[in-house]
Amino acid sequence: MKSYLGSDAYVCPHRMTDLAPMVLVIDDDAAVREALRDLFESVGLRVSMFESAREFLRAERPTVPCCLVLDVRLPGQSGLDLQRELNERNIALPIVFLTGHGDIPISVRAMKAGAIEFLTKPFREQDLLDAVQAALDRDRSTRADEELLTQLRRRCDALTPRERTVLKLVVLGWRNKQIAGEIQTSEATVKVHRSNLMRKMEASSLAKLIVMVGRLGSSDKSSNAPNGGIEV
Repeated sequence: MKSYLGSDAYVCPHRMTDLAPMVLVIDDDAAVREALRDLFESVGLRVSMFESAREFLRAERPTVPCCLVLDVRLPGQSGLDLQRELNERNIALPIVFLTGHGDIPISVRAMKAGAIEFLTKPFREQDLLDAVQAALDRDRSTRADEELLTQLRRRCDALTPRERTVLKLVVLGWRNKQIAGEIQTSEATVKVHRSNLMRKMEASSLAKLIVMVGRLGSSDKSSNAPNGGIEV
């Protein structure tokens, strides 16, 4: 492979599948794009190429783990401008920056805004592969968290209004007798509600239920979204 990046790293060919992670590359240099495609495909990663930030923004985000390999200096919208726009849109896409100019202030700005790595051309291919792997690991983790939150919200939505009320009081540490007095029902009825909400939330213990409610509450606060009345 002809390299436009730097010293070559030995890579073993891997078989690509439709479930293979994907690297999204934005660089206005066609030679660099092709070199990056060869590199990433040689380790089993799929690649999607873009010449500009605008072209990238028009594309649909892949459903598999992915990351963005982004040139800092692009015609029109710069790499840093794109990073800022993605953050403003709350699009959690890990970014590895590439640049042909070693600019410390720019690199500090990119890293503070959440970039995984900031590499100056020419760079070792292994350094780029390591950075991309770290970015893909982060995206896998983010997607797993998003899926878990989706499941937790779905479970919470299945609760009746009375079960939601009991849930709030349970995670606050109230005993069944106290809850019965608060909602003016029998202790036996509270036990039924409690059993039902534990089953619907798929919580095998009170400790796990508290963790679930905590995750829902912290997520909804950070997104300014309604939390279905379970905040405690």
